[in-house]
Amino acid sequence: MRVRNRKGAPEMMAQNTQYVVENPEAFKGRWSEKFGNENPIHIEVGSGKGAFITGMAQKNPNINYIAIDMQLTVLSYALDKVLELALPNVQLLHVDGSSLTNYFADGEVDQLYLNFSDPWPKSRHEKRRLTYKDFLKTYEMILVKQGQIHFKTDNRGLFEYSLSAMSQYGMTLNQVWLDLHADETFAEQNVKTEYETKFSEKGQVIYRVEAQFQDEMSKMSI
Repeated sequence: MRVRNRKGAPEMMAQNTQYVVENPEAFKGRWSEKFGNENPIHIEVGSGKGAFITGMAQKNPNINYIAIDMQLTVLSYALDKVLELALPNVQLLHVDGSSLTNYFADGEVDQLYLNFSDPWPKSRHEKRRLTYKDFLKTYEMILVKQGQIHFKTDNRGLFEYSLSAMSQYGMTLNQVWLDLHADETFAEQNVKTEYETKFSEKGQVIYRVEAQFQDEMSKMSI
């Protein structure tokens, strides 16, 4: 969902290069240098206004987080949160999530999050869904061996499609939630996105899956 352009957003992003990476290609294979440490790297593709990525960064200071979104205005709101909280373990990328191999080397990313992605419900738009097989192939390349995707959505159709797509790709579905907020044991560690809060307040069910890539030998044994 597109948001109205924010006046001054480009200037704001350009003035805060300590958090906004203007030339992400230059850090391919070198993100540990950008963060100044060897901590694990987690990325969120389609980060929205940053509630999830900043919440995770606060809870996990020993993990480096990269928020990725195509909408400059949206990222500028995420930057607001990062600046307010002064989070040293967050970087923002205004890039296309389909081009991740331009910015990350093979096996450079430890975990990937997809939260409330556009469902693209029409069949002719299947290839645009972020859990389509071509996207999964890209994620597998940049993730460590047997890396994980954590996926949340309120859209049952997209969730069912994603479970099928991941399974057909040879991924293991480690844990599946058909009503995430009914799981009281997970509530303490769950960090909500803006959409998640909005939808759950309306009584909509939130779906979640933790899916893991397998090496070729493991795929053959499934």
